[in-house]
Amino acid sequence: MTARAEPRSRPLRASAATPGATSSAKSLASGVYERIKAEIFDFALLPGDRFTESEVAERVGVSRTPVREALYRLEREGYIDVSARNGWGVKPFDFAAFENLYDVRVILELAAVRRLCEMERVPDLQDLNDTWFAPAGERVGEAHAVCDMDEAFHQKLVIAAGNPEMARIHRDISERIRIIRRLDFTLAERIDATYEEHAEILRNVGRRRVDQTQLLLRTHIEASKAVVRQITLHRLHSARTTLTVQPS
Repeated sequence: MTARAEPRSRPLRASAATPGATSSAKSLASGVYERIKAEIFDFALLPGDRFTESEVAERVGVSRTPVREALYRLEREGYIDVSARNGWGVKPFDFAAFENLYDVRVILELAAVRRLCEMERVPDLQDLNDTWFAPAGERVGEAHAVCDMDEAFHQKLVIAAGNPEMARIHRDISERIRIIRRLDFTLAERIDATYEEHAEILRNVGRRRVDQTQLLLRTHIEASKAVVRQITLHRLHSARTTLTVQPS
């Protein structure tokens, strides 16, 4: 692994109540997967960092079998890669790939809100209204929670359009961009902006204003994309600057 302090973590242990060795192994693999993914998302593991299965197994306190299963799952999802010579490593951020995913996301969501506005009867979006029309004093301010709420907002708009395949593709894209998208909510002003922009989108869907709704939605997504790109670059720079000044 690169020469720097490794992320600290408690050993993982399968629950004694888990029935059967197979279930225990799956539980351990899932725990390792979530731990490493969180370390990547939180920049505790940086793009270019390399490590072995044995190092991860020792650090989290499990055998190499669940570690290997977790690492191959992360590889399939595009977060890490493996080579026979250098072991496992965190893949560099591919901003071009993220741009492409955002482009597809915009296309899907614009199509979804057009369908919503043109439906004879707009589906019930009251749960979204209850969340995003909340007065300032009642709004959620915790970044991770707002990230989950934001993702649910966009997914529910697509689901409400009534095309299951569109919703499936959108769900997959949301998972793949989550690593950077979540950074949008580390700034308090972006949380406030999200509430206001979501409310305005819902307001225009209710009024069946197709062009205005699409304009608001595109502007909202593009603003978020610009912010997360800037924050990602800043986080990477800060993490690497901290690494270079740490005593050996």
